[in-house]
Amino acid sequence: MILAGGVGKRLFPLTQDRAKPAVPFGGRYRIIDFVLNNFINSGFFKIKVLTQYKSDSLNKHITRGWNLSPFLDQYVDLVPAQMRTGGSWYKGTADAVYQNIFHIHDEDPDYVCVFGGDHIYKMDVWQMQKFHKKNCAELTISAIPIPIEEASEFGIIEVDENWRLTGFVEKPQTPPKTIPGNPNMCLASMGNYIFNKETLVNALEEDAKIEESNHDFGKNIIPMLLNQGKRVFVYNFAENHFPGITKKEKGYWRDVGCIDAYWQANMDLLEYEPELNLYSKDWPLRTFNYNYPPAKFIWQEGDRIGMATNSMVSEGCIVSGGALSHCVLSPKVRINSYAQVTDSILMENVNVGRYAEIRKAIIDKNVDIPPYTKIGVNREEDIARGFYVSDGGVTVVPKNARL
Repeated sequence: MILAGGVGKRLFPLTQDRAKPAVPFGGRYRIIDFVLNNFINSGFFKIKVLTQYKSDSLNKHITRGWNLSPFLDQYVDLVPAQMRTGGSWYKGTADAVYQNIFHIHDEDPDYVCVFGGDHIYKMDVWQMQKFHKKNCAELTISAIPIPIEEASEFGIIEVDENWRLTGFVEKPQTPPKTIPGNPNMCLASMGNYIFNKETLVNALEEDAKIEESNHDFGKNIIPMLLNQGKRVFVYNFAENHFPGITKKEKGYWRDVGCIDAYWQANMDLLEYEPELNLYSKDWPLRTFNYNYPPAKFIWQEGDRIGMATNSMVSEGCIVSGGALSHCVLSPKVRINSYAQVTDSILMENVNVGRYAEIRKAIIDKNVDIPPYTKIGVNREEDIARGFYVSDGGVTVVPKNARL
């Protein structure tokens, strides 16, 4: 089960009209594609995607691009919030699964994976499943080692020498317990879980009876199982290997929950040897395929040169006499003559007019930028025009904006 119903408030305005897992990433992908590819590449073919918040674009993307074979009993099913229990929308991550517990009973599996749908990473889920079975665990939590200085930003997991859970602290304000044998690192929860079916069902049913509960896996379910003495183990994501993994990719995981982190994760793709390789044949990254022609670069006369350096340009784009540097372009973007675009993310169907200048910006879908417009050049002017400017100086022009 993939949790894909989050609001994603810190990614506003990119989540103004879409759920966080539906936000485009890396030109032609959406954030949810990464967890879906992880399951498919790992050999898991029975997937339920639980949606709620502004899910229209997410629904279309999965319906069009993620059709598996029902003849082989394979599926990626969309499961919208339906108020099946208690007449309310999902109250938390655990409640989202509880309201769809009948799917678990229908399939009657031995194990249930509950993963988030809003992170960027590659993972062989089978290795985590193998770890779960080896330890006779009732719940296994995937965690990533982080410097102890960053602990206050995450839910921190504490383990003993056998990697059995001993404690869980949500965004601690004092130094937490470190990894055994590594005094400089602690473990951050990735929000990915593998449960024994009976353990999950019993915990969800018990939690549903507690009115004051937040009905959240991190805040309620995990502490409950820990207090009950259940066998809860922690899988070290840094030890996960998948076919074609590079040295830089080992342990790569990004929470793109805010604008600056999202922008940086996209920019990371442009490195000569990126920490996340989108081009591996051994661990393919599938998505919906647009029926657009190849990208085209035209004009070379004087300083009117259509060119792109250190950039990713998707299908259907035309760079017509403008220049790109360190940019990520989604399909059907047009850069017109003498325009200069640097350190930016341009989403589908953006048109950049002549002599426009764009720096360190995110331009969402369907935006027509008039000639001579400057974006990301003057922070005060951008704010005055109603654009969001992040703490890190990234200017965001929202979807369908009229300039």
